[in-house]
Amino acid sequence: MSDTLLAQVRAQLTVDVDSMDPTVAAKHTKDDVRFCDMTSNQAIVFGEASRPERSAVLHAACQQARGSDIDLDQQVINALDILSVLLAKEVYPYLTGRVHLQTSPFTAYDTEKTVEHAKRLVALFETHGISKDRVCIKIPATPESIVACQYLEKIGIRTLATCLFSLPQALAASQAGCLYVAPYFNELRVHFEPGLWKEYSNTAEEHPVIPVIRSIVDTYQTIGSKTLVMPASIVTAEEVVALASVGPNHLTLSGAVLDKLAGAPGTGKPLRTSSEPTAASQGAVQVDYLADDAQALRTSLAEDAEASRKLADALKIFDEKEQHTKELIRKVLSQG
Repeated sequence: MSDTLLAQVRAQLTVDVDSMDPTVAAKHTKDDVRFCDMTSNQAIVFGEASRPERSAVLHAACQQARGSDIDLDQQVINALDILSVLLAKEVYPYLTGRVHLQTSPFTAYDTEKTVEHAKRLVALFETHGISKDRVCIKIPATPESIVACQYLEKIGIRTLATCLFSLPQALAASQAGCLYVAPYFNELRVHFEPGLWKEYSNTAEEHPVIPVIRSIVDTYQTIGSKTLVMPASIVTAEEVVALASVGPNHLTLSGAVLDKLAGAPGTGKPLRTSSEPTAASQGAVQVDYLADDAQALRTSLAEDAEASRKLADALKIFDEKEQHTKELIRKVLSQG
Protein backbone atom coordinates (compact mmCIF):
# COMPACT_ATOMS: atom_id res chain seq x y z
CA MET A 1 0.00 0.00 0.00
CA SER A 2 1.28 3.49 -0.88
CA ASP A 3 2.23 5.57 2.14
CA THR A 4 0.23 8.60 1.01
CA LEU A 5 -2.63 9.24 -1.35
CA LEU A 6 -0.30 11.36 -3.49
CA ALA A 7 2.11 8.44 -3.86
CA GLN A 8 -0.79 6.18 -4.79
CA VAL A 9 -2.09 8.61 -7.43
CA ARG A 10 1.42 9.01 -8.85
CA ALA A 11 1.74 5.23 -9.09
CA GLN A 12 -1.38 5.07 -11.27
CA LEU A 13 -1.08 8.09 -13.53
CA THR A 14 1.13 11.06 -14.36
CA VAL A 15 0.91 14.02 -12.00
CA ASP A 16 1.63 17.55 -13.23
CA VAL A 17 1.96 20.70 -11.14
CA ASP A 18 -0.61 23.42 -11.75
CA SER A 19 1.49 26.18 -10.24
CA MET A 20 4.26 28.62 -11.16
CA ASP A 21 5.57 28.70 -7.59
CA PRO A 22 8.87 26.76 -7.53
CA THR A 23 8.49 26.08 -3.80
CA VAL A 24 5.32 24.08 -4.54
CA ALA A 25 7.15 21.94 -7.08
CA ALA A 26 10.15 21.54 -4.78
CA LYS A 27 7.99 20.48 -1.84
CA HIS A 28 6.55 17.52 -3.72
CA THR A 29 9.73 16.49 -5.58
CA LYS A 30 12.13 13.78 -4.45
CA ASP A 31 15.20 12.27 -6.07
CA ASP A 32 13.12 9.51 -7.61
CA VAL A 33 9.78 11.35 -7.93
CA ARG A 34 9.36 14.43 -10.10
CA PHE A 35 6.54 16.17 -11.87
CA CYS A 36 6.09 15.68 -15.58
CA ASP A 37 4.66 19.02 -16.77
CA MET A 38 3.91 22.42 -15.29
CA THR A 39 0.62 23.98 -16.33
CA SER A 40 -0.38 27.61 -15.98
CA ASN A 41 -2.86 30.23 -17.12
CA GLN A 42 -3.48 33.97 -16.85
CA ALA A 43 -4.88 33.63 -13.32
CA ILE A 44 -1.80 31.75 -12.13
CA VAL A 45 0.52 34.31 -13.75
CA PHE A 46 -1.32 37.15 -12.02
CA GLY A 47 -1.25 35.31 -8.72
CA GLU A 48 2.53 35.03 -8.88
CA ALA A 49 3.12 38.52 -10.29
CA SER A 50 1.16 40.11 -7.44
CA ARG A 51 3.14 38.38 -4.68
CA PRO A 52 5.77 40.71 -3.14
CA GLU A 53 8.31 37.89 -2.99
CA ARG A 54 8.13 37.54 -6.80
CA SER A 55 8.71 41.23 -7.49
CA ALA A 56 12.24 40.56 -8.73
CA VAL A 57 10.86 38.42 -11.55
CA LEU A 58 8.30 41.09 -12.42
CA HIS A 59 10.96 43.78 -12.53
CA ALA A 60 13.32 41.59 -14.57
CA ALA A 61 10.61 41.03 -17.18
CA CYS A 62 9.89 44.74 -17.37
CA GLN A 63 13.57 45.55 -17.73
CA GLN A 64 13.93 43.10 -20.61
CA ALA A 65 10.85 44.57 -22.32
CA ARG A 66 11.98 48.18 -22.17
CA GLY A 67 13.04 49.87 -25.40
CA SER A 68 13.22 53.47 -26.52
CA ASP A 69 11.79 52.60 -29.91
CA ILE A 70 8.80 50.64 -28.49
CA ASP A 71 5.64 52.35 -27.25
CA LEU A 72 4.42 51.64 -23.73
CA ASP A 73 1.50 49.44 -24.79
CA GLN A 74 3.79 47.13 -26.74
CA GLN A 75 6.30 47.07 -23.88
CA VAL A 76 3.47 45.91 -21.58
CA ILE A 77 2.54 43.10 -23.99
CA ASN A 78 6.17 42.04 -24.35
CA ALA A 79 6.77 42.17 -20.60
CA LEU A 80 3.74 39.97 -19.95
CA ASP A 81 5.08 37.24 -22.23
CA ILE A 82 8.58 37.54 -20.77
CA LEU A 83 7.21 37.42 -17.23
CA SER A 84 5.24 34.26 -18.02
CA VAL A 85 8.35 32.59 -19.46
CA LEU A 86 10.55 33.64 -16.52
CA LEU A 87 8.02 32.28 -14.01
CA ALA A 88 7.81 28.99 -15.89
CA LYS A 89 11.60 28.79 -16.07
CA GLU A 90 11.82 28.75 -12.25
CA VAL A 91 9.67 25.59 -12.10
CA TYR A 92 11.38 23.93 -15.09
CA PRO A 93 14.17 22.24 -13.03
CA TYR A 94 11.53 20.15 -11.23
CA LEU A 95 10.04 18.72 -14.43
CA THR A 96 10.74 15.75 -16.64
CA GLY A 97 8.35 17.01 -19.31
CA ARG A 98 7.07 20.33 -20.56
CA VAL A 99 6.27 23.85 -19.40
CA HIS A 100 2.85 25.13 -20.48
CA LEU A 101 1.81 28.71 -21.19
CA GLN A 102 -1.64 29.78 -22.35
CA THR A 103 -2.29 32.06 -25.30
CA SER A 104 -4.15 35.27 -24.60
CA PRO A 105 -7.92 34.97 -24.14
CA PHE A 106 -8.11 38.13 -26.25
CA THR A 107 -7.05 36.07 -29.31
CA ALA A 108 -9.28 33.06 -28.58
CA TYR A 109 -11.60 33.74 -31.52
CA ASP A 110 -8.82 34.70 -33.95
CA THR A 111 -6.88 31.85 -35.56
CA GLU A 112 -4.02 33.95 -36.93
CA LYS A 113 -3.44 35.90 -33.73
CA THR A 114 -3.49 32.70 -31.66
CA VAL A 115 -0.87 31.16 -33.94
CA GLU A 116 1.21 34.33 -33.75
CA HIS A 117 1.10 34.40 -29.95
CA ALA A 118 1.98 30.70 -29.68
CA LYS A 119 5.00 31.17 -31.95
CA ARG A 120 6.11 34.18 -29.92
CA LEU A 121 5.94 32.24 -26.66
CA VAL A 122 7.94 29.33 -28.08
CA ALA A 123 10.59 31.72 -29.41
CA LEU A 124 10.84 33.40 -26.01
CA PHE A 125 11.32 30.05 -24.29
CA GLU A 126 14.12 29.20 -26.71
CA THR A 127 15.74 32.59 -26.02
CA HIS A 128 15.65 31.71 -22.31
CA GLY A 129 17.18 28.25 -22.76
CA ILE A 130 14.10 26.02 -22.95
CA SER A 131 13.83 24.20 -26.26
CA LYS A 132 10.63 23.80 -28.25
CA ASP A 133 10.44 20.09 -27.44
CA ARG A 134 10.02 20.98 -23.75
CA VAL A 135 7.17 23.44 -24.36
CA CYS A 136 3.41 23.00 -24.77
CA ILE A 137 1.09 25.88 -25.61
CA LYS A 138 -2.32 25.88 -23.93
CA ILE A 139 -5.03 27.13 -26.25
CA PRO A 140 -8.74 27.65 -25.44
CA ALA A 141 -10.91 25.16 -27.30
CA THR A 142 -12.89 27.61 -29.42
CA PRO A 143 -13.48 26.70 -33.07
CA GLU A 144 -11.00 29.31 -34.27
CA SER A 145 -8.31 28.28 -31.81
CA ILE A 146 -8.68 24.55 -32.48
CA VAL A 147 -7.93 25.38 -36.12
CA ALA A 148 -4.85 27.20 -34.80
CA CYS A 149 -3.87 24.06 -32.87
CA GLN A 150 -4.02 22.03 -36.07
CA TYR A 151 -1.65 24.42 -37.82
CA LEU A 152 0.74 24.66 -34.86
CA GLU A 153 0.94 20.88 -34.56
CA LYS A 154 1.85 20.65 -38.25
CA ILE A 155 4.80 23.01 -37.73
CA GLY A 156 6.03 21.17 -34.63
CA ILE A 157 4.58 23.26 -31.79
CA ARG A 158 2.76 21.01 -29.33
CA THR A 159 -0.57 22.17 -27.99
CA LEU A 160 -3.09 21.53 -25.22
CA ALA A 161 -6.77 22.32 -25.73
CA THR A 162 -7.99 24.02 -22.56
CA CYS A 163 -11.30 25.55 -21.41
CA LEU A 164 -12.77 22.26 -22.56
CA PHE A 165 -16.19 21.13 -21.37
CA SER A 166 -17.57 18.71 -23.98
CA LEU A 167 -16.84 15.58 -26.00
CA PRO A 168 -17.08 17.45 -29.35
CA GLN A 169 -14.40 19.89 -28.18
CA ALA A 170 -12.22 16.90 -27.23
CA LEU A 171 -12.80 15.18 -30.57
CA ALA A 172 -11.94 18.38 -32.41
CA ALA A 173 -8.71 18.63 -30.40
CA SER A 174 -7.85 15.02 -31.22
CA GLN A 175 -8.49 15.65 -34.91
CA ALA A 176 -6.22 18.70 -34.68
CA GLY A 177 -3.44 16.51 -33.26
CA CYS A 178 -3.23 18.20 -29.86
CA LEU A 179 -0.83 16.59 -27.42
CA TYR A 180 -3.30 17.06 -24.55
CA VAL A 181 -6.85 18.02 -23.73
CA ALA A 182 -7.62 19.49 -20.32
CA PRO A 183 -11.30 19.00 -19.54
CA TYR A 184 -12.28 21.14 -16.57
CA PHE A 185 -13.69 19.19 -13.65
CA ASN A 186 -15.03 22.33 -12.00
CA GLU A 187 -15.90 25.44 -13.93
CA LEU A 188 -13.20 28.06 -13.49
CA ARG A 189 -15.25 30.48 -11.39
CA VAL A 190 -15.35 28.17 -8.34
CA HIS A 191 -11.72 29.11 -7.68
CA PHE A 192 -12.71 32.76 -7.28
CA GLU A 193 -16.19 32.37 -5.79
CA PRO A 194 -15.87 29.35 -3.47
CA GLY A 195 -19.58 29.41 -2.65
CA LEU A 196 -20.23 28.06 -6.16
CA TRP A 197 -18.31 24.85 -5.44
CA LYS A 198 -20.54 21.94 -4.57
CA GLU A 199 -19.64 18.95 -2.41
CA TYR A 200 -21.01 15.50 -3.19
CA SER A 201 -21.32 12.53 -0.85
CA ASN A 202 -20.00 10.30 -3.65
CA THR A 203 -18.07 12.45 -6.13
CA ALA A 204 -17.34 9.62 -8.57
CA GLU A 205 -21.02 8.75 -8.85
CA GLU A 206 -22.70 12.13 -8.48
CA HIS A 207 -20.48 14.83 -9.98
CA PRO A 208 -22.05 15.90 -13.31
CA VAL A 209 -18.71 16.20 -15.12
CA ILE A 210 -17.53 12.65 -14.39
CA PRO A 211 -19.63 11.24 -17.30
CA VAL A 212 -18.18 13.87 -19.65
CA ILE A 213 -14.59 13.04 -18.78
CA ARG A 214 -15.33 9.31 -18.84
CA SER A 215 -16.81 9.70 -22.32
CA ILE A 216 -13.66 11.50 -23.50
CA VAL A 217 -11.34 8.85 -22.04
CA ASP A 218 -13.41 5.97 -23.42
CA THR A 219 -13.96 7.54 -26.84
CA TYR A 220 -10.26 8.30 -27.23
CA GLN A 221 -9.53 4.68 -26.39
CA THR A 222 -12.12 3.49 -28.92
CA ILE A 223 -10.73 5.60 -31.78
CA GLY A 224 -7.09 5.11 -30.82
CA SER A 225 -6.46 8.80 -30.25
CA LYS A 226 -2.90 9.81 -29.40
CA THR A 227 -4.14 12.90 -27.54
CA LEU A 228 -3.68 12.56 -23.78
CA VAL A 229 -6.39 13.45 -21.25
CA MET A 230 -5.30 15.80 -18.45
CA PRO A 231 -8.27 16.89 -16.29
CA ALA A 232 -7.83 20.26 -14.63
CA SER A 233 -9.61 22.68 -12.26
CA ILE A 234 -9.59 20.28 -9.31
CA VAL A 235 -10.39 21.45 -5.78
CA THR A 236 -10.19 18.48 -3.37
CA ALA A 237 -8.45 15.17 -2.79
CA GLU A 238 -11.84 13.45 -3.16
CA GLU A 239 -12.10 14.87 -6.68
CA VAL A 240 -8.67 13.49 -7.50
CA VAL A 241 -9.73 10.01 -6.39
CA ALA A 242 -12.96 10.29 -8.40
CA LEU A 243 -11.07 11.36 -11.52
CA ALA A 244 -8.45 8.65 -11.10
CA SER A 245 -11.26 6.10 -11.22
CA VAL A 246 -12.07 7.19 -14.79
CA GLY A 247 -8.53 6.51 -16.02
CA PRO A 248 -7.13 9.75 -17.49
CA ASN A 249 -3.48 9.90 -18.55
CA HIS A 250 -2.50 12.90 -16.42
CA LEU A 251 -3.88 15.09 -13.65
CA THR A 252 -2.64 18.65 -13.11
CA LEU A 253 -2.86 19.67 -9.47
CA SER A 254 -2.48 22.90 -7.51
CA GLY A 255 -0.26 23.23 -4.47
CA ALA A 256 -3.28 23.09 -2.16
CA VAL A 257 -4.53 19.82 -3.66
CA LEU A 258 -1.03 18.32 -3.66
CA ASP A 259 -0.75 19.15 0.06
CA LYS A 260 -4.08 17.45 0.76
CA LEU A 261 -3.00 14.30 -1.09
CA ALA A 262 0.41 14.25 0.59
CA GLY A 263 -1.25 14.50 4.00
CA ALA A 264 -3.76 11.70 3.39
CA PRO A 265 -3.09 7.96 3.67
CA GLY A 266 -3.38 5.71 0.62
CA THR A 267 -6.69 3.92 0.14
CA GLY A 268 -5.25 0.42 0.07
CA LYS A 269 -7.21 -0.43 -3.08
CA PRO A 270 -6.86 0.42 -6.79
CA LEU A 271 -8.12 3.86 -7.73
CA ARG A 272 -9.14 2.88 -11.26
CA THR A 273 -12.52 1.20 -11.33
CA SER A 274 -13.24 -1.77 -13.58
CA SER A 275 -16.58 -0.48 -14.82
CA GLU A 276 -17.55 -1.08 -18.43
CA PRO A 277 -16.37 1.65 -20.82
CA THR A 278 -18.98 4.14 -21.94
CA ALA A 279 -20.08 3.36 -25.49
CA ALA A 280 -18.66 5.97 -27.83
CA SER A 281 -21.18 8.04 -29.72
CA GLN A 282 -20.68 6.87 -33.29
CA GLY A 283 -22.37 9.97 -34.60
CA ALA A 284 -19.96 12.24 -32.75
CA VAL A 285 -16.91 10.18 -33.69
CA GLN A 286 -17.72 10.34 -37.39
CA VAL A 287 -18.01 14.14 -37.51
CA ASP A 288 -15.12 16.14 -38.99
CA TYR A 289 -15.08 18.98 -36.48
CA LEU A 290 -12.35 20.91 -38.29
CA ALA A 291 -13.90 21.04 -41.77
CA ASP A 292 -14.96 24.46 -43.07
CA ASP A 293 -13.02 26.29 -40.35
CA ALA A 294 -14.44 24.07 -37.59
CA GLN A 295 -18.05 24.71 -38.49
CA ALA A 296 -19.22 21.45 -36.86
CA LEU A 297 -17.57 22.43 -33.57
CA ARG A 298 -19.15 25.86 -33.81
CA THR A 299 -22.56 24.23 -34.28
CA SER A 300 -21.98 21.82 -31.42
CA LEU A 301 -21.09 24.61 -29.02
CA ALA A 302 -24.11 26.62 -30.14
CA GLU A 303 -26.29 23.65 -29.23
CA ASP A 304 -24.60 23.05 -25.86
CA ALA A 305 -25.61 25.96 -23.67
CA GLU A 306 -23.73 24.74 -20.60
CA ALA A 307 -20.41 24.17 -22.38
CA SER A 308 -20.75 27.52 -24.14
CA ARG A 309 -21.48 29.31 -20.87
CA LYS A 310 -18.52 27.76 -19.10
CA LEU A 311 -16.19 28.48 -22.03
CA ALA A 312 -17.27 32.13 -22.26
CA ASP A 313 -16.96 32.59 -18.50
CA ALA A 314 -13.49 31.06 -18.37
CA LEU A 315 -12.29 33.36 -21.13
CA LYS A 316 -13.81 36.34 -19.32
CA ILE A 317 -12.01 35.47 -16.09
CA PHE A 318 -8.70 34.85 -17.84
CA ASP A 319 -9.02 38.17 -19.66
CA GLU A 320 -9.67 39.97 -16.36
CA LYS A 321 -6.59 38.37 -14.79
CA GLU A 322 -4.48 39.23 -17.83
CA GLN A 323 -5.56 42.86 -17.57
CA HIS A 324 -4.68 42.90 -13.86
CA THR A 325 -1.17 41.63 -14.65
CA LYS A 326 -0.80 44.26 -17.37
CA GLU A 327 -1.72 46.93 -14.81
CA LEU A 328 1.08 45.71 -12.53
CA ILE A 329 3.51 45.75 -15.44
CA ARG A 330 2.42 49.18 -16.65
CA LYS A 331 3.01 50.59 -13.16
CA VAL A 332 6.56 49.21 -13.05
CA LEU A 333 7.36 50.38 -16.59
CA SER A 334 5.98 53.85 -15.87
CA GLN A 335 8.32 54.22 -12.91
CA GLY A 336 11.27 54.17 -15.29
